[in-house]
Amino acid sequence: MKTVVLSTALALGLAGAAMAQSPDHGVMTKAQIRAQLQQQGYNDVDDLEFSHGMWRAKAESGNGHHVHLRVDARTGKAYADDQKLARLGEDDIRAALSSAGYTDVHDVDFDDGLWTAKAENRAGKHVKLDVDPDTGKVVGTDD
Repeated sequence: MKTVVLSTALALGLAGAAMAQSPDHGVMTKAQIRAQLQQQGYNDVDDLEFSHGMWRAKAESGNGHHVHLRVDARTGKAYADDQKLARLGEDDIRAALSSAGYTDVHDVDFDDGLWTAKAENRAGKHVKLDVDPDTGKVVGTDD
């Protein structure tokens, strides 16, 4: 019986610690994002703020350029404003968003390392979307 109580207490403690690190069910904390950016080669990270479903920051890239970053809040993947190429094209992005349930997809543009688009979500609400240029997944929304 003591083993069950101890195991339960330990599991609850670990769950609490995980929630402390991810206050929004999978969204990385500011400290975790800062560490992810350093692992990706960014230095002097400044103005790190959470806005519209993404982290945003200014930093110095590995090649010494000062860049603005948008960072996926769940994975920590950084998208720099100096990124010029995308693996997926506009038609690919439109198709990915349509298959994800968005309708009336329009104003699709590649800007600052991410695809952006406007659409209606499944609830019929107009949203602005930030889309990963390599996977077509929505990484941020501006309701």
